[in-house]
Parts: sequence; structure tokens; C-alpha cells
Amino acid sequence: MSTHDILHRLSETLASRRNADPEKSYTAKLFAEGPDSILKKIGEECAELIMAGKEGKRLKVVWESTDVIYHVLVLLAFYGLSIEDVSQEMRRREGISGIDEKAARGQK
Repeated sequence: MSTHDILHRLSETLASRRNADPEKSYTAKLFAEGPDSILKKIGEECAELIMAGKEGKRLKVVWESTDVIYHVLVLLAFYGLSIEDVSQEMRRREGISGIDEKAARGQK
């Protein structure tokens, strides 16, 4: 099973939770609470990832990274997007200097 496969399956699963019962699905609960709740969770998980990175504990970095990725995927699904949208943008940026890409975004 590839990373691509698991992220796409998770993305599809999250999208399917859009109309699920918030009492039975954590993802559905986040959807029901709206973007502010999802964004708050992303912020909390990013803070925990930063702390794990500062501690240098590799397993904690993996755990917290997983939480961040999950909640970012929830946000994407909330807006009708998926990991494929992110993958397409990553393919577009491949081979472009980060400095040049960021400068080009500023001109849009």
C-alpha cells in the first residue's frame, strides 16, 4: 500500500462523513461545528507538532504530524477539496524554486 493510496482513501472517507451523525463520527462533528472548529484543531495540532519537534522525539513527531495531516484533510473535505487537489498543486510546483514560486504567487 502506497502513501498515495492511504491519503486518497482517507480523503474519500472524510468526504463520506459530511452527512454522517455527529454523535457517531468525530469527522462529522468537526464538519457540523464548521471551519472555525476545524481551524482551531489544526492550530492545536500544529502547536503539538512544534513541541514534539523541539523535544526531538521522533515517534511523537510522527504522531503529531499524522494529527496535523488528518485535520488538514478534514478542512479540505469541508470545502469540497481533496488530497488530489493538493497533489495537483505539488506537481505544478515540482522543479520550481520555492523563492520563485512564492514570488509568483505575490503577483497574482
